[in-house]
Amino acid sequence: MTERRPVLAVIGAGPAGLAATLAAAARGVRVTLVDSAAEPGGQFYRQPARGLGARRPRALHHQWRTWERLRAGLDARLAAGEVTCLKDRHVWCVERESTGFTVHALLGPEQRESAALRADGVLIATGGYEKVLPFPGWTLPGVVTAGGAQALLKGGLVLPGRTAVVAGTGPLLLPVATGLAAAGAEVAALVESARPGDFVRRARALAQAPAKLVEGAGYLSRLLYRGVPVRTRHTVLEAHGDERLEAVTVAALGPAGRPVPGSERLLPCDTLAVSHGLLPHTDLADGLGCGLDGPAVRVDDEQRTDVPGVWAAGETTGIGGAALSLAEGHIAGRSAAARLRGTAPEPGGWARAAEARARLRAFFAELDGACAPSAHWPEQVTDATVVCRCEEVTAGAVREAVGSLGAGDLRTVKLLTRAGMGWCQGRMCEPGVAGVAGCAAAPARRLLARPVPLGVLAAPTDPPPAQ
Repeated sequence: MTERRPVLAVIGAGPAGLAATLAAAARGVRVTLVDSAAEPGGQFYRQPARGLGARRPRALHHQWRTWERLRAGLDARLAAGEVTCLKDRHVWCVERESTGFTVHALLGPEQRESAALRADGVLIATGGYEKVLPFPGWTLPGVVTAGGAQALLKGGLVLPGRTAVVAGTGPLLLPVATGLAAAGAEVAALVESARPGDFVRRARALAQAPAKLVEGAGYLSRLLYRGVPVRTRHTVLEAHGDERLEAVTVAALGPAGRPVPGSERLLPCDTLAVSHGLLPHTDLADGLGCGLDGPAVRVDDEQRTDVPGVWAAGETTGIGGAALSLAEGHIAGRSAAARLRGTAPEPGGWARAAEARARLRAFFAELDGACAPSAHWPEQVTDATVVCRCEEVTAGAVREAVGSLGAGDLRTVKLLTRAGMGWCQGRMCEPGVAGVAGCAAAPARRLLARPVPLGVLAAPTDPPPAQ
């Protein structure tokens, strides 16, 4: 009788999930890789739909060779029966039981049915999502997130518009502006609120990851070669238009982070791709009872959470890019394989990954400090500006809840205004509402990781088959 191999469910097929899958499968564990997309790769390695017939998809990516190695490794493991890849599965809950875990996922684009799978361990690699802070006009058609513009380009081979402004703060702006310009869009400006001096003051710490500096310099040089104006220490004050976006007003920021009077400039455009950084996806981990460090899942040196049998890797444990996600995924996969098979892992086997992890975590901690949005951004949000799109709650309503009704925390603001009660459950609007309210933004505890039809919750469930 053959020995039953333990089953590891890896949720998320981006860089961290793929690295974890390959590391665990190579060490005697059966892996079920679950992802919401039609193809593995995540946002970073997002592929055009096969029906589009893209002849050179690599033109939209960097680190393409790394993707090819990951894809080849996954194909080999799939062919050997060591990995099962479940696509178009939207995980909404993971239940911890006495003998393991049950992963519940909605099926396909309609998401009206749910299926469950059993696993002995779970590795959460659900990545991050964009933070966008509100400003007047940000709800106009034509205003998109920077990641959304990148997804349209990578996945659909579609430009979001002919003339674009890329604005906000953070390292995502450079590749998005470069990608749009290379694909044929006119990039009217890259508007970055960070000060160059903040990077200079952190030069020694940033030099710990020279490859990332070279990567950023490459993007910047390509933008300058194409004649794209790069406006540092600037911000978008307002987006203008009747039926859709027609122009944006940008202004320089003074030493205190407030707009400099008289520095306003109107930039005609039909697309504004805006981002103020990324936030970790923590809902599944939080629902399992995993501890958080600030907005990220807390893990140890093996990428284990404080819930036995649950690992986390990639940007769910802190925003840090693809290279850091690959290192964390490799460590998590090796650790999970050893622990599920009842043996102790050998940290020496992942020494290089651990070194890369430490170096990149330090780099991105400094970068995050340099790219922090100005503390005074809420002053530019008018009372008429919608800050919660789902419930159409304005900044004025939030300020009234705080000033007139005595709300002192986000929960009370939510109860008084309904901000955060809509489809996204505060995932998108919470930073903006918190900033306008002057409250601390603490991650909300959510039972479900995504909206689920009532019919799915009410339907009787059969136990998932044993793996």
